[in-house]
Amino acid sequence: MYFVADADQEMLRDSVRRFMKSEVAPIVSEHDKAKTFPFELLKALTPFGYIGGRLPESLGGMELDAMSWAMLMEEAGYTWLSLRTMFNITNAAINKLAAEANEEQKERFLKPLMASERRVFNAISEPGTGSNIAQVQTRADLQGDHYVLNGRKLWITNGVFGDFGIVVARTFSPDCDGQLSTFLVERDVSPYEVRPVDTMVLRSTGTAELNFDNVKVPRENLLGEEGTALKKMLKGLDGARVNIAMGAVGAAQAALDLSIDHARTRTQFGRPIGSFQLVQKLIVDMTVRVEAARALGLRAAAALDSGRDARTAASIAKLYATEAAHEVASMALQVHGGLGYATDYPIERIFRDTRGGTIPEGTTEVQTLIVGREILGMSAIV
Repeated sequence: MYFVADADQEMLRDSVRRFMKSEVAPIVSEHDKAKTFPFELLKALTPFGYIGGRLPESLGGMELDAMSWAMLMEEAGYTWLSLRTMFNITNAAINKLAAEANEEQKERFLKPLMASERRVFNAISEPGTGSNIAQVQTRADLQGDHYVLNGRKLWITNGVFGDFGIVVARTFSPDCDGQLSTFLVERDVSPYEVRPVDTMVLRSTGTAELNFDNVKVPRENLLGEEGTALKKMLKGLDGARVNIAMGAVGAAQAALDLSIDHARTRTQFGRPIGSFQLVQKLIVDMTVRVEAARALGLRAAAALDSGRDARTAASIAKLYATEAAHEVASMALQVHGGLGYATDYPIERIFRDTRGGTIPEGTTEVQTLIVGREILGMSAIV
């Protein structure tokens, strides 16, 4: 499959590129070093479709198809992977609220989130639970007009900055015996402990550990029906994996572009280093990986648009693109030599951030097992 953007998609991409270059790129380094995030960017980028763009117009969206969304994720990843990650976290919550929230919840949570007036996190992972989300241990006990939450969540993106989150917990009530449910937990209404977690990657995304110690959550903050969270979470993974894959493609393309420019302008022994055979080999290897990753990502997006089962395509795209992006970033560092280590230059940040894509939404190993199961018809996951 060879994807060619139509006129509307090209116009959208060109507009986004101009905005990213003029308004986002100049401030990335300062925020990455300060571990802060400029939330005003979310509102500024909403007209391009970055916030709720896939929703129907009746809910304030633009009805973007998966292919256009994939392009947007690539452009965000090209400029700053922390920005793409914030889009992913915010839109995951938006899409879930649009699909499962009642009208009162949409008014309280979805509308202000679409207007970038609230900040959200999604709390699934725990200290002992990562890829196997079925093993979540955080507990929610129904007691009268509220649930009582107990447990810890770890590696929660935007947990430091968020004023509410969608929290997954094992639920106990007269109608639910330990199945997983989702709850809308507001920081001011249901106070919980927040501990910032410093990470090597995506330093501006406010990663946190959250501690829920007898936290009371109003009964009306149950999102959807009790005990139905696991199936719904698994259903949304294909789109999330394509998002990560295309963000990785964008970061890899940025590393490649910087390397091409450096190879043309940097001289050694009286010649541009791009004239050396081994440097050209690095540039070619980087180009092949970027092109292959993009093709796999767009193929998965096309599967989502067609309504076909996109599980295998999404897992292949996520597996290859995230690994390839870090390989490209590593080769880019080699092309740049000592300059690549400098924290004032983008290669160092791209190298760190691309490493982060191989773990969330299912690690490389988990994607491998998923694809193996789909190919062979037998599962290696015990």
